[in-house]
Amino acid sequence: MSDVQEQAPVISPVIPPDVPIHLLSPIVLAYAGDAVFELYIRQRLIAGPNRKPHELHRAATGYVSAAAQARLLQVWMPLLDDEEADIVRRGRNSKSGQPPKNADPADYRHATALESLVGYLYYKGRKDRLEQLIDLAFSKTE
Repeated sequence: MSDVQEQAPVISPVIPPDVPIHLLSPIVLAYAGDAVFELYIRQRLIAGPNRKPHELHRAATGYVSAAAQARLLQVWMPLLDDEEADIVRRGRNSKSGQPPKNADPADYRHATALESLVGYLYYKGRKDRLEQLIDLAFSKTE
């Protein structure tokens, strides 16, 4: 038997076992949600027409900017259940620091709310729901 403890794969949703997901800070959820959202966007772009890396990057920024995420959240809002809407509200109202200089403060708060929801769905293991919502980001552009 090895002294090395077996760990879960890096991309599996793992949190401390004594912390209920709904009690995680919205900022923590947004921190993870930012990465999860960007990975979904990048994967979707890579699966599309063949593009050079700089074209992929340019296309990705059209989805992951604060303004783009704020617009997408407005599309998602009517589709959310009460639990999801509560996570969005908590994410929007959280104090996440100063927005980047190129981001509107309201867009930045809404982007944080979207990322909080993505992180929440990720940690809840609701991959199908997450993909359903993220598909809406591409529904107007494909």
